[in-house]
Amino acid sequence: MACLAEHGWAGSTVSVVAERAGVSRGAAQHHFPTREDLFTGAVEYVAEERSAALRALPVQGRAEVVAALVDLYTGPLFRAALQLCVAASNEAQLRPRVTELEARVGRETHRIAVELLGADESRPGTRETVQGLLDMARGLGLANLLTDDTARRERVVAQWAALVEEGLG
Repeated sequence: MACLAEHGWAGSTVSVVAERAGVSRGAAQHHFPTREDLFTGAVEYVAEERSAALRALPVQGRAEVVAALVDLYTGPLFRAALQLCVAASNEAQLRPRVTELEARVGRETHRIAVELLGADESRPGTRETVQGLLDMARGLGLANLLTDDTARRERVVAQWAALVEEGLG
């Protein structure tokens, strides 16, 4: 994932990843026959680890949950996943795998957010409020790609925490 975040899709060959991992190219290809297998497997693994970490959060309040969800989208793992999405937009053989993976990860993240926020999705607008939060977090992650946006992001997160609290009641 670090190779993908640092070098992008084009620069992240199986050889580069194997060297970084301290294994032979053959050993890497034994477990992951193609670059697509390697990186979709890596993103899937990271998504599972991220879900487990989210579920293990000591929930202290909705503001902390909003901040934790935003943190998901502002770190190197999001950068790596974004590289994979960009590559999939141009690589026909990769697109269906990444599209399916992104949909599955998105549904799981939404479910976890609902749970952590104590949101009642039977109430009108709740689903959209939670999805809006996740979309905003992804947007903040994109804004953070080129420059460190920490100060502005903290103010935006505080405002969104207030909006989520109001919207979820």
